[in-house]
Amino acid sequence: MSNNDIDSNRRRFLTTAATVVGGAGAVAAAVPFISAMNPSAKTKAIGAPVEVDISGLEPDKRMIVKWRGKPVWILRRSPEQLKEIKEVDNELRDPNSKVESQQPSYAQNEYRSIKPEYLVVIGICTHLGCSPNYVPHDDAETYNLGADWKGGFLCPCHGSRFDLAGRVFKDVPAPTNLVVPPYEYLSDHVLVIGKNPGEKA
Repeated sequence: MSNNDIDSNRRRFLTTAATVVGGAGAVAAAVPFISAMNPSAKTKAIGAPVEVDISGLEPDKRMIVKWRGKPVWILRRSPEQLKEIKEVDNELRDPNSKVESQQPSYAQNEYRSIKPEYLVVIGICTHLGCSPNYVPHDDAETYNLGADWKGGFLCPCHGSRFDLAGRVFKDVPAPTNLVVPPYEYLSDHVLVIGKNPGEKA
């Protein structure tokens, strides 16, 4: 066997070995990048439906839960508040949510909810994304809202106002009613935000 044959064999061996090692290295280097492109368990959980126990929520009180990184308000309206909802219709931009639907079809009613007693809305102003304050009737004077204020939500950023059904008043910067997220009841006191009634998880 000549020196040329030995050199050719050695060259082939080294080339093959380098190719295999290089290929393995490329695969090893790509794994973290590919893994990073898959959503993490935390990311998946952020978009997952959220189960909420509302058994301790008293009338005229609000609780806040997080869903998809957004605050979701659950307000338990008193019988008096439910009676007063229709009294402000003439002051609202879109009282029946006809101009732009901001709720699922099962919440397309005067209360904008499945059960009249409970309002479920995303607590973000539809103007520039601030989070409004809940202002009951008794706190109207503190916020200079006048004696006719029935209760609702006031955005501290630019003064947009929403009633107890999350409907926007006329002559404020916010263009539309607050958004009602998909939700359903599992029982009288447990609801799931992020899932429509009858929808599979």
